[in-house]
Parts: sequence; structure tokens; C-alpha cells
Amino acid sequence: MRKHIVIARGFSSIFRPMYYPTVGTIILLTFTYMSMFPWAFRLMVLGVVYFFTVLLPVLTTYLYRRLLGWRLQELRERHKRFVPYAIHFLSYLCCMYLLDSMHMPRFITAILFVSLMVQTCCIIINMFWKVSMHSAGSGAVIGGLVAYSTIFGFNPIWWLCGTILLSGCVMTSRMVLLQHSLAQVLVGTLVGILCGFFGIIFI
Repeated sequence: MRKHIVIARGFSSIFRPMYYPTVGTIILLTFTYMSMFPWAFRLMVLGVVYFFTVLLPVLTTYLYRRLLGWRLQELRERHKRFVPYAIHFLSYLCCMYLLDSMHMPRFITAILFVSLMVQTCCIIINMFWKVSMHSAGSGAVIGGLVAYSTIFGFNPIWWLCGTILLSGCVMTSRMVLLQHSLAQVLVGTLVGILCGFFGIIFI
């Protein structure tokens, strides 16, 4: 197998949209005033986010697929994605409710809100035209970074350079794997940037 295919598959696997809330939570718990809280509390918060945004959706989707006897590839069919999307949506809502009941600051729950916005926008667009959710996820990181720099008043230039480079790698990997066209990854990135910025600014 060619190296660029292996690298593209690696990027697509590592930078899946479902991982962004967990990574974003780690960053916020490390680089904001939340870092003053005890390790046990921060790990508990991170565990809640990981459970509801990664573990629970993946496990329930797997059980649903096995129950119906579907192969993993069959979930790529548009009409078979409704229940998995609903599972993810409900899991995120439960996580937001739980964090809110723990009186977590809004800039933590905003990550989940943005993720829901990105997924909802991509689902709606995909009803009419295929768009890259991977690219939308990476775009949301760019928009979210700009929003957080506005809220906390820091210079995001170096972080912004890294996130733009990351987004470009994700977009390229989706095209290399022939999953999306240039237009589809560009639109996905734009959707993510808008959701990431406005979702965090106005929540």
C-alpha cells in the first residue's frame, strides 16, 4: 500500500469528529483557570465527556448494527444512518445536561453544543449534497479557537497556524481516500468554522 494512502487513513482515523470534544475538554482543563481544580475532579469531568461523546455512542451503535446484522460498510448508506445519528445526538444532550447539573462553566459545555451544531448542519446538508463531516470537525476547531481567544483575550496566532495546518491535512486525507471532492471538504470546513465561532460566542 502506498505511503500517502496509509498516512491519509491515519489522519482520518485519528482526527474523527467524535474525538474533538474530548481533546477540547483536555485543553480547556489544562490551559484555563480550570487547571486550579484538583486532578480527580478534572479527570472526572474528562471521563464524563469521553463516556458520553465517544464510548457510549460507539458501543450503542455497534450493538445496534450487530442486532440488525449489518456490516460496518452498510452504515455508509444514507437511510441507515438515522438511528446512529440519533444515538450520538441524545448522548451529547445527556452529557450537556449532566455537566450543567455539575455547574460547569459554559465554555466547557460550549464544546458539546458546537459539536451538535456541526453534526446537525452536516446531516441537513447531506440530505441534498454530500459534505465532509471530518472537515467540518477540523473547521470547528479553527472557529472555536478564534472564539475562545476573544473570550479569554489571548493571542491565538501560533495555535491558529497549527489548527489550520491540521485542518488542511484532514481535508487532504479525505480527498486522497476519494471520500470527498475539493468542494465538499471546503464547504465542510466553512460550516465547521462558522459553527465553532458562533456556537461558542453566543452560547
